[in-house]
Amino acid sequence: MPLRQMKEGSEQHIVIKPQVQNTMNQVQKNPKTSQNGKGPPTQESQNNKIHNQTSPPSRNRGRRRGRGGRKSDQSETFMRPSSRPCTAASKPVIAEVAPSVEATNVSIIENNGSSSGFPSSSKSLCFAPRPGYGQLGTKCIVKANHFLAELPNKDLNQYDVTVTPEVSSRNVNRAIMAELVKLYKESDLGMRLPAYDGRKSLYTAGELPFKWKEFTIKLIDEDDVINGPKRQREYKVVIKFVARANLHHLSQFLAGKRADGPQEALQILDIVLRELSIKRYCPVGRSFFSPDIRKPQPLGDGLEAWCGFYQSIRPTQMGLSLNIDMASAAFIEALPVIEFVAQLLGKDVSSRPLSDSDRVKIKKALRGVKVEVTHRGNVRRKYRVSGLTAQPTRELVFPVDDNLTMKSVVEYFQEMYGFTIKYTHLPCLQVGNQKKANYLPMEACKIVEGQRYTKRLSEKQITALLKVTCQRPRDRENSILQTVQHNDYNEDPYAKEFGIKISEKQASLEARVLPAPWLKYHETGKEKDCLPQVGQWNMMNKKMINGMNVSRWACINFSRSVQESVARGFCNELAQMCQVSGMEFNPEPIIPIYMARPDQVEKALKHVYHSCVNKLKGKELELVLVILPDNNGSLYGDVKRICETDLGLITQCCLTKHVFKISKQYLANVSLKINVKMGGRNTVLLDAISCRIPLVSDIPTIIFGADVTHPENGEDSSPSIAAVVASQDWPEVTKYAGLVCAQAHRQELIQDLYKTWHDPARGTVSGGMIRDLLISFRKATGQKPQRIIFYRDGVSEGQFYQVLLFELDAIRKACASLEPNYQPPVTFIVVQKRHHTRLFANNHKDRSSTDRSGNILPGTVVDTKICHPTEFDFYLCSHAGIQGTSRPAHYHVLWDENNFTADGIQSLTNNLCYTYARCTRSVSVVPPAYYAHLAAFRARFYMEPDMTDNGDSPHKGGKAIREPGVRPLPALKDNVKRVMFYC
Repeated sequence: MPLRQMKEGSEQHIVIKPQVQNTMNQVQKNPKTSQNGKGPPTQESQNNKIHNQTSPPSRNRGRRRGRGGRKSDQSETFMRPSSRPCTAASKPVIAEVAPSVEATNVSIIENNGSSSGFPSSSKSLCFAPRPGYGQLGTKCIVKANHFLAELPNKDLNQYDVTVTPEVSSRNVNRAIMAELVKLYKESDLGMRLPAYDGRKSLYTAGELPFKWKEFTIKLIDEDDVINGPKRQREYKVVIKFVARANLHHLSQFLAGKRADGPQEALQILDIVLRELSIKRYCPVGRSFFSPDIRKPQPLGDGLEAWCGFYQSIRPTQMGLSLNIDMASAAFIEALPVIEFVAQLLGKDVSSRPLSDSDRVKIKKALRGVKVEVTHRGNVRRKYRVSGLTAQPTRELVFPVDDNLTMKSVVEYFQEMYGFTIKYTHLPCLQVGNQKKANYLPMEACKIVEGQRYTKRLSEKQITALLKVTCQRPRDRENSILQTVQHNDYNEDPYAKEFGIKISEKQASLEARVLPAPWLKYHETGKEKDCLPQVGQWNMMNKKMINGMNVSRWACINFSRSVQESVARGFCNELAQMCQVSGMEFNPEPIIPIYMARPDQVEKALKHVYHSCVNKLKGKELELVLVILPDNNGSLYGDVKRICETDLGLITQCCLTKHVFKISKQYLANVSLKINVKMGGRNTVLLDAISCRIPLVSDIPTIIFGADVTHPENGEDSSPSIAAVVASQDWPEVTKYAGLVCAQAHRQELIQDLYKTWHDPARGTVSGGMIRDLLISFRKATGQKPQRIIFYRDGVSEGQFYQVLLFELDAIRKACASLEPNYQPPVTFIVVQKRHHTRLFANNHKDRSSTDRSGNILPGTVVDTKICHPTEFDFYLCSHAGIQGTSRPAHYHVLWDENNFTADGIQSLTNNLCYTYARCTRSVSVVPPAYYAHLAAFRARFYMEPDMTDNGDSPHKGGKAIREPGVRPLPALKDNVKRVMFYC
């Protein structure tokens, strides 16, 4: 990577440091040892597998600093290195390379002399380049829903569009431009067929005959009247040349000769290929929907599921690729409003008046929805609903002239339109703005077709939508191929105009199936080691490697249908399962099972807590089992909030249906959750305790997971919740402590990673989630982390630079605040699940290449063809499918100071997926990222209804200055945040 350029006049200084090659990229070769599945692999065979790689280990790739795997100086004061070694039969050979010009690193020192360790602008930042391709695993062929796109050989030109009077609707803008093209294509536009983004930009293949031109367009309102005179509006449209897109730059980028992708050229090609679909279908984001693609399926309450497809042009190693996937979404059914309301409320509304709660429900569902009038014959004028009248229609009156002559709505519609309102007991819809609202009777309106429902779906609707979405791999693949054929891109007039050709054949690529890792269980079990088969295993004949002791517990029952004897029987069965699984579990609770009412949750929990504390005389209550009704509303969240932030109790909730129908599998899974909540481990990677994991086992390594969850659509004021978890054991890397914080609405950057605030007694105080978790790691292991691996979930590609700049800088500052010159090397990896790449078996009939659900095998990894031309990314399907088509996780290594090989990071990520604490299956996302998501979701329960302004403390109760309007979450109790409370 070239040295980062600083702007002229910058007061920052560049310091160049030599790079030392990291520990695990070069090893001595050992004889190969085959793994036959009958026993754990030897250390030599494992090391060989990781490092057999055709491409050489990368040299320093523009890393900030070159400490690699070296331990910090003994004089450092934050944490003294522990004498505890990582024992193994033989340690990996550490190879250092001499500093060279290519192996230099850039560190940026701020004016105050402290190292920020990161460039000050995204222009000076390059993501980690690909160090080579992985070789580990069994090779196979898979197909991907990517279709090769040929680059056009024409110049792409961008023009600025100004419409007067200004129009806010993209649809109206498009209608104006369509009329302009229709009138002037053969004359002023020089036979060009432009592509338009619906806003300010117009694109052409080749230049227009002018640099600047103004057009006058008269647009007829087609929706106004079916037959008869129509309204006409006049617009002035100015088209002005802006720039020419550089396709040579794009071709060099796709060939891997340039690191920076020309986003403008890619955006133009994307808009061109969307142009025809926008005219044919209903666009939603990057997807297109239509009731004609597949028959809409009812979801209930006036909603229906529409099927459609997702489309996006992507730069890949094989060239430009069109990613096509199937999609579905909830739409409002195009019903008469009276019918919609009847479905929404689940009752006939033609005769009975509405209750207050009915009005609220209707108002919430219809606000913002577009309706068309049906009482005016040929006139089909459309309005957007702004509200609902408080009075029924028969009571509504309004002034009809300047003398304030009042007339009722019923009279007005009868006299003006000859329309008799039948259901005068119902309220009217309010349309227009608050200053000048119009009244429309419900029976005179129909919902306009093609409106996506953006509010929260009920559990029943979600289940129905998932049934529509869920397709087996073979069916999904066929649907995608049919969509490509139906869209017929090669006959698309816009694609033809711009010279874009799309292959109808899916990309076929080489993948590798990584071996499952050996798992270690307790020596007292019949099976001490386990090799998962097709991503699964079970607890039969095994005991947890670190089973905890639960001697002081209580049970509280909020379910009226569960008798005390039934609850007692369930608790006994659960206690026995915990004992069989390797825990020590006292069969008797501290106090008898307590029956409580759901509406007295706080009172009941505090009663149980104080009763136990009084009986235990100073000893802690370790666990509370909570039996909940199946439909418990906010009860679950209330229990978690009160126990975790107020009482400091660990809880395990169980639904009534599981209490009555006791399943061994259910009890086994609950016992796994209880053990980790108590601070235990269920299993660990055999390679971890044998110190055989490259770039983890050699020096104390901490693995972070981070995620931000945002409020649902329609919640405009709720804060976003950030969560960070970090491993608290080494070399096992299995236990994770977690912290959570609230931050500004829809803020993606995690604000509380590092914080400083002023304390009257201590002056400037440092804090934040990274700092707290580093300290927690030191207390738990006796060692300071000398390497950081950071898995960051939930970041879109457009936010990569921003998130990396901000959050890596926060990590650096958190480390520096603990000890001068303490800067462990960082690897920063973004985890993405919300993408549309799907991988399919090459031959669906070949059972050896699929799991039981017909999906590709767990451990399937792809880092060629459909991946980024130059950057370090890969797709990994680490889990076995259950139903539908598996979605591989996409991992993008943005920053890598630890110099991971492709095999190293892919193998580590896959192996970690087998350490998820809540089940005996490998999971689809690396566990630290998964745990962060769970913790962030849990923290939403901590927000009290009256969360308002004026929060001014850090995430754990200090006094940091926070963004106005974001009230901090209540602090987790110390005994809670030390364990995996979110499991």
